[in-house]
Amino acid sequence: MNLPNKITLSRLLLLPLIVFFYLADFIPYARLVAACLFMIACLTDLVDGKIARKYNMVTTLGKFFDTIADKCLIMTGLILILVSGIKGNSAVVTPTWAGVVCVIVILAREFMVSALRQLAAAKGVVLAADKGGKIKATVQFIVVTLYMFLAFYLTDLDKLITNRGLAEQISGSARFILIIALIGTALITVYTGASYVIKNRFVFTEAGDYRKEKKEPVQLADDEVVEEVEESDDKE
Repeated sequence: MNLPNKITLSRLLLLPLIVFFYLADFIPYARLVAACLFMIACLTDLVDGKIARKYNMVTTLGKFFDTIADKCLIMTGLILILVSGIKGNSAVVTPTWAGVVCVIVILAREFMVSALRQLAAAKGVVLAADKGGKIKATVQFIVVTLYMFLAFYLTDLDKLITNRGLAEQISGSARFILIIALIGTALITVYTGASYVIKNRFVFTEAGDYRKEKKEPVQLADDEVVEEVEESDDKE
């Protein structure tokens, strides 16, 4: 396992720690630790891709791990901010119904695009990465990270503000801004997903030489394959 793959694996290994600290109400500033760990996990997604491309370490195993790690990370973050009670058993995402709709839309899009790539792979097609996928992933990571820092504020910092009117105004404004950001993230996620499916709609046809439609992967070794894709992360 090369260095980029180890970095990707570390992203998966951070997930249990993120969950533990986010839910550990008995530990002071635990949600701050969870937010920082989540942010570090997001940054590893940037680092492993750059190293892999710069030093020609892109492998099939790495692409598999990267896709799984990204989806597990964003799903974990979305579930935590949605279901974990902060104040009065209220989730950090309010209104909760809007958060539920956004999370369902985001996860449905991720599963849909993954299914498309699996269908393409079954037909011997390697779908090129899409720049929209990188933008989508970045926006998702930023919004979830901000929600985790909001959870830290609501848990540990809010009670330090003696002016309760000001404290409620800060938390209310932050929640309003972030729910708008989450809705925007869901819309970006849907747009990039629809664009990706339309761009690769030929996969759904029964006829045609798919390998002529897309570039062939270049075989380097028994366990390494480098795809001739755009100069971007392998995001869907």
